[in-house]
This record gives sequence, structure tokens and C-alpha cells, in this order.
Amino acid sequence: MVNTVTQSILVVGGGMSGLTAAVEAAEAGHEVYLVEKNSYLGGRVAQLHKYFPKLCPPYCGLEINFRRIKNNNKVRFFTMAEVESISGQEGNWDVKIRLNPRYVNEKCTACGKCSEACTMEIDNPFNYGMDKIKAAYLPHIMAFPQQYVIDPALAKSPEAQAVKDACPYDAIELDMQPKTFDLNVGAIVWATGWSPYDATKLDLLGFGKYPNVLTNVMMERLADFGGPTQGKIVRPSDGKEPQTVAFVQCAGSRDENHMPFCSSICCMASMKQATYVREQYPDAKVYIFYIDIRAIDRLESFYTNVKADPNIIFFKGKVAKIEQEAGTGNLVLRVEDTTKGSLNQINVDLVVLATGMKPNTSESPVPTAVPYDDYGFIASLEAKPGLYAAGCTRSPSGVSESVQDGTAAALKAIQSVVRR
Repeated sequence: MVNTVTQSILVVGGGMSGLTAAVEAAEAGHEVYLVEKNSYLGGRVAQLHKYFPKLCPPYCGLEINFRRIKNNNKVRFFTMAEVESISGQEGNWDVKIRLNPRYVNEKCTACGKCSEACTMEIDNPFNYGMDKIKAAYLPHIMAFPQQYVIDPALAKSPEAQAVKDACPYDAIELDMQPKTFDLNVGAIVWATGWSPYDATKLDLLGFGKYPNVLTNVMMERLADFGGPTQGKIVRPSDGKEPQTVAFVQCAGSRDENHMPFCSSICCMASMKQATYVREQYPDAKVYIFYIDIRAIDRLESFYTNVKADPNIIFFKGKVAKIEQEAGTGNLVLRVEDTTKGSLNQINVDLVVLATGMKPNTSESPVPTAVPYDDYGFIASLEAKPGLYAAGCTRSPSGVSESVQDGTAAALKAIQSVVRR
């Protein structure tokens, strides 16, 4: 029998699976602490332009969850926060949380006066560095919480005081320091999500070398109104409207030298992004270079619909090398057509690499002993008694699967703390 000291639940990670676990556990009557290392909740989903297969905007679902959090006093959330240590056992976990300085306190009304007074600019992390923002910034237009952030470089700069003086609400604290606090909880849900595979490691595919080679996560931001071009899909090198776009599947995935596994959603993500191009440019031609297409169950019809577009060409073959054409910025793809056994050279205006999902636990493991698989995912839903993995922490998955997994983890956590 479990000797439960407290029935509170800690959820680590504020993406879709973590949000789901938090609101489900809270609405079942449990005190919930939600910890997120970013300055906003929503995770990678907040950076998407649309979901597949319905092609609806992600903030429909996110806003519902944010409202559920705001209306439930059993949820306490902490952004810019990380778990430093975990000790104890099921029903009685002692957890140390580190709060990193935001340099902006709860008095912030998101009025933007600090940003207006700021001249320093930084690469925009929300848009994967494709544009610049002021160093006093709102993480993105729909950020939750609606609270500004001061970049550490600005906080230490000569203009910091002028930015502070511009705030009419005394919300800026330039001397804010990291601090830690302790929690005692009965169960833990670990939902720290994923990161895109580092495409600069794919030497032959030109990312980081040729400006018109993007990754799939960058394409989401390029197509979004809040992105670097206000939703206009153009080439980064010259602002040209692309008339030929190539999506390169399995960029680093299913490759023993990089990521040996399949991330399961990349085929669907590229097909979704192909519709972005076709909506903006009715005459554009899109190539999807693939090993095989993985679209199962209800997703098969989405694949069928996309494939019916005569301007979207599904090309069975793995791209071996990408080079830039001298003087034009166009890209030359060298690829074998595996259905015909022929070598091809195809010129396009823009390339999108479908990089896979790397679990964040592969580089930032849980600070207590849990089992992992060969790729760094937590090996099972119940990582150990009283500690449960959810979403892409344990397996590559889409949004709907992450929601289901978050619900399952919440149920397991609840069952854990109510045992007698």
C-alpha cells in the first residue's frame, strides 16, 4: 500500500500533453503545480500555423485550456521554471524548482511601453531566429501569460534603466535573480516534449549554408501571420515568391548516423505545409521526396486529398545532396528515383527539410532514475511508481495523441495518490 502524504500533482512541461494532464487532474479535484521552462505555455503547438488533418489554427484548443487554467484555482503554474532535483517516493516526492529571472513581475499589463523604449534587438526565438524583435518583448501575440520578458543582455546593458523608467506600473526588476523553492507532491507527470533535430548536422542538405533551405518547424512560422513575413511564404534570401518548393522527408530520420527512428508525423506535416504553398500560389509546383508515406487510419483520406492535387508531385526517392545554383539562389537536388532506378537533378526555389522529433529527455533527463529506450525517450507510461511520462517524452506523436496521452498520465497520477 502507498503511504500518500499529499494528493497534489506536479506536471513538468506546459505543452499540449502537460496542459491536458494539468487541467484534467485539477478538474478532478487535485492541487496541481505546472512547471514550464519557456516564458509562455503551449509548447511547440503554439508555434504551429495549422493542425492536420482539419487544417484549423491551434489556438482554438490552446485557448480552451488556458481558460480552464484561469478558471481553476487548483492550478498554479510557473513559467521560466525548471526542476532541479527529485527525491522521495510515490505519494511523497520532494522536488526543487528553479525560477529563472524574467526581469518583469506580475504587475505587467502587456502595455508595451518597455518595448517602445528599447533599441536593442535580438533574434526572435519564437520564429526560430528568422527575424528580430526588441529585447523587451512579449513572447508572441497570443502568449499566455500575457507578460513581457526582458532579455538578460538588455537587463545588463546601459539602456536598461531607460527601459525600466518607461514602465508606468513598476513591473520591471533589473536586479531579479534566480531563485529556488521546494514542493512536496504525491505524483509527477513528466511531459517535457521534443526539439527538432539539428539540421546543421546534415552536411549534404545545405541547412545553415544556403538561406533558402528551411526546416519544417521554420515553415510553420513562415506561413503564420505572426511569423517573420506576416504569413507570406517567400524565400529568405531575396523575398521572392517561390514557384517550386521541395519537401525532403526523413531529413536525418531513419538514419543510423543521425536519428534511427521514424517520428511518425513528418509525412503529414509536409503534406499540410504543401497545402500552405498551394493556397498562396495557385500555379506553384510542389515536390515531396519520400522513402514511404506513413498516413494511417483517419489520416489516409488527408493523404488521398493532397495527392489528388496535380501540382503536388510525390517522388519516391531519398535526396542525397543539395547545392545552390550560382547567381540565382535556386537549389539543385540530386536524388534517385527508386521506382525507376534513375538519377535525377531537380531545380527548385525553396527547400523544406522534414527533420524529426528528438525527445528533450535525451539531453535533459529526469533528475531521478527512470528507464529510457535507445533513443532517449522514457521507456514506458509508468516510468517508476508515482512518476508518469506523457506525450513526446515517451514517443513521437501528433497533437491528438499527445492530448490522449496527457489524459492517461493524469489518470495514472490520480490513481497513484488516492490509493490507500
